[in-house]
Amino acid sequence: MLMPKRTKYRRVHRGRMKGKALRGNELTHGDYGLVAAEPAWVTSNQIEAARIAMTRHIQRGGKVWIKIFPDKPVTEKPAETRMGSGKGSPEYWVAVVKPGRVMFEMDGVTRAEAKEAMRLASNKLPMKTKFLEKKVEAAAADSEEGQA
Repeated sequence: MLMPKRTKYRRVHRGRMKGKALRGNELTHGDYGLVAAEPAWVTSNQIEAARIAMTRHIQRGGKVWIKIFPDKPVTEKPAETRMGSGKGSPEYWVAVVKPGRVMFEMDGVTRAEAKEAMRLASNKLPMKTKFLEKKVEAAAADSEEGQA
């Protein structure tokens, strides 16, 4: 499971998930990506489940990049505890994902394999997602036709 090795503060405020992702909204490593269409908290368990689903489908072919990291602790109070007496202890870790954020990238597989692997991964995630692919090949072909 993903979680920070050390943190400066153990308990943080819940915050808000306003707006679109300003960073991490483009493909940087692979040719195919999975993009968030809605805001959500993605737990470390969900990230791991999505990773396993993708890697099982591509069967040791290609490469997968995880571009989100759960660095926000979520606290819970014990069951049947009276109100007050401070904030609860950290129970699990989440990554705050805004719409437009590229969560996973993949390379070294065919488009059909990548699309199916991303579909399996998106079923493990708590929000709607979109499949994204690089347009480099199409742009390069168009420029060659224009020069000829």
